[in-house]
Amino acid sequence: MREWIVSLVTGFIQTSPVNRMGEAFGEERMWDTPLVRFASGADGLFKRYKMPEACGEEHWLPEEVFAKFYPEEKAPGGALTLISWVLPQTRLTRESLCKETFYPSERWARARILGEKINDELRIYLVNALGDAGYKACAPVLHPEWTRLEGVQRVYSSKWSERHVAYAAGHGTFGFCDALITSAGKAVRLGSVIAGLKIAPDERPYQGIYDYCLHDGNGACSRCVERCSIGALDPEKGHDKVKCRAFLRGEATAYVGEHFGLDGYGCGLCQVGVPCEKGIPKRRRGRDSRLGPDGRDSSF
Repeated sequence: MREWIVSLVTGFIQTSPVNRMGEAFGEERMWDTPLVRFASGADGLFKRYKMPEACGEEHWLPEEVFAKFYPEEKAPGGALTLISWVLPQTRLTRESLCKETFYPSERWARARILGEKINDELRIYLVNALGDAGYKACAPVLHPEWTRLEGVQRVYSSKWSERHVAYAAGHGTFGFCDALITSAGKAVRLGSVIAGLKIAPDERPYQGIYDYCLHDGNGACSRCVERCSIGALDPEKGHDKVKCRAFLRGEATAYVGEHFGLDGYGCGLCQVGVPCEKGIPKRRRGRDSRLGPDGRDSSF
């Protein structure tokens, strides 16, 4: 079952005609070969995600959102498997953004806007394939009640976080800019589906939420800070999500629309030209992996 699901996800991205840049880029692929891992719906992390310092109490448990799709089901978390995938940016897309210093490249903007539609197509494809095989499945971010949230501690979060699911599945840990650092780096998009079946979860090869990030609060690595064109990353204060979002929804959206004819935004400068762009960087010296950017214990 595990191998079959992995083949569904990778096969879709490798062979589907929807995985294309389009326009002037023709048949160039939007996404590189996916990485797929599994988590249990009974993983204690999901209850911890409801804590105010994590995603907040409105973040769905796997069984909560599964019941929204299948209200007649009384599936406990232990009866559910979370299928989490990483869609790596291609070398051409990463290289195109590395050359930019303020706004996104066209390839990156297309991957952010049109590429997420491909991600949605993958979600639907996997849910349908599992359904055809007799297994109930759902894609939480496609539920009409899914929404982004605003809060005091986390500023912005959502009812279902693909990054947190990926962390639970062992894909990677968070970076200073809040992106997830995976074995394919942090120049990626993420997705997930919940299925009513049991597959042994993958082991998490880390303990702390920042284990793969080289920033230690003392300037061991500040490349993402240097790459941020609007100063939304501060070596001591961390990620200013309000400033970041204002730029994305304002200047970046206007630029992408005017120059590329796309309806949406893109940036991603902090995800390329950094040690964690396309893989897990080698640690140069030790640190307490539980410490967040502000030096406090931020473990879930």
